[in-house]
Amino acid sequence: APRKHTQPAPRHSGTHGAPASPWSPYFALWPELGRLEHPMFWPEEERRRLLQGTGVPEAVEKDLANIRSEYYSIVLPFMEAHPDLFSPRVRSLELYRQLVALVMAYSFQEPLEEEEDEKEPNSPLMVPAADILNHLANHNANLEYSPNCLRMVATQLIPKGHEIFNTYGQMANWQLIHMYGFAEPYPDNTDDTADIQMVTVREAALQGTKVEAERLLLYERWDFLCKLEMVGEEGAFVIGREEVLTEEELTTTLKVLCMPAEEFREFKDQDGWGDNKREEDSLTITNIPKLKASWRQLLRDSVLLTLQTYATDLKSEQDLLSNEVYTRLSWREQQALQVRYGQKMILHQLLELTS
Repeated sequence: APRKHTQPAPRHSGTHGAPASPWSPYFALWPELGRLEHPMFWPEEERRRLLQGTGVPEAVEKDLANIRSEYYSIVLPFMEAHPDLFSPRVRSLELYRQLVALVMAYSFQEPLEEEEDEKEPNSPLMVPAADILNHLANHNANLEYSPNCLRMVATQLIPKGHEIFNTYGQMANWQLIHMYGFAEPYPDNTDDTADIQMVTVREAALQGTKVEAERLLLYERWDFLCKLEMVGEEGAFVIGREEVLTEEELTTTLKVLCMPAEEFREFKDQDGWGDNKREEDSLTITNIPKLKASWRQLLRDSVLLTLQTYATDLKSEQDLLSNEVYTRLSWREQQALQVRYGQKMILHQLLELTS
């Protein structure tokens, strides 16, 4: 079952090998492994159809490749080396995939201190009882780490009979469905974001070039942005409802791709330390209409290209959200719709602000 609807379930194959395990009562509270709703368990056709354009299918493909590689190179050899602990029937890629998804959805990771930012992230922990709470952006409790214990602390008065909601961090809907198998209904997820792939901005800029010399100069600008570590082939600009989360990257990219050729030469000679960034270039959503016309046009073209990656337009989503239609959709269709709709609302807001 998805994270939002966790029900106590009968003990599953993960504990078959060791029924006397001291953890058996905890495992008995886990959802049935065969009923996990993460998109990695959807048929590929359904995943593509419902989540095309959201970034989820690509994230899932990466996960599946990593899980498969890890299983055959590390997990299976380890199980075969310990036949007393792992009977042949638990040696399966499918079971391993289910356990990875469960740990991904139910584990906790202690955040690093600011001065430890360069270190590897802390290992995930499974914490009985702490993991039964669901997530909301507008949560009423959170987890506090101290040297000796973990404490779940209410952040506001919770009336008797009301559900206690933890936070799993600032999670966009595409991240929630990818990692936990659910999304928050619009407009509840105040942490929702939409991505514009960095290469999409390059593609939008290329549309404006007319001759080969212009195209070559554009690629030179792009290579320079790569050197400054502002862009990458796999990266994305992340847009929230009220701010651009990758503000420096997007501002620098628009600036470098739109500046006159002479100015770019100077900027490049100074290794990107040209003029100090002016305050009006700060990219909160409300500041977007104040950007230079050329920046707004490039941003707008990039948004239009991004919207083309979805299978449907905003109007189709709005029709599906009307109550009588929505209730007839399957659970997966409803969750995927919330992901697509939230992203498109952010992108359409950008369209309005850049027009």
